[in-house]
Amino acid sequence: MSRLTGPALRLTVLVGENDRWHHRPLYSEIVHRAHAAGLAGASVFRGIEGFGASSLVHTARLLSLSEDLPVAVVIVDEEERVRGFLPQLDELVAEGLVVLDRCEVIRYVGRGTAGRGTVGRGTVGRGTGEREK
Repeated sequence: MSRLTGPALRLTVLVGENDRWHHRPLYSEIVHRAHAAGLAGASVFRGIEGFGASSLVHTARLLSLSEDLPVAVVIVDEEERVRGFLPQLDELVAEGLVVLDRCEVIRYVGRGTAGRGTVGRGTVGRGTGEREK
């Protein structure tokens, strides 16, 4: 398990909800490959509206257009590890957008029995979620 804190690279893969890789949702394949590659973490976010290369607006508001909503797969880890994962995306993503952003990670850890945990460069205050100074 990674204990990533500090400078990192955020990889966001924007694809369609109906995009597939061998009969499996593409977003699921990306997450499972990221996990197998030992990356620090990945999450999938389903959009409620958007458009891409097709210029068709997909939205959850209209029943007839509620298919193939935008999906964002977000992966965060050290820059070297994220860049090392990019060749797998070359194989998987036929249509989509990949965005790389430098970011800083502040990792919150479980509070344990004493009600206190560590946060990136500080500590979490008891039950308040605020950092102590």
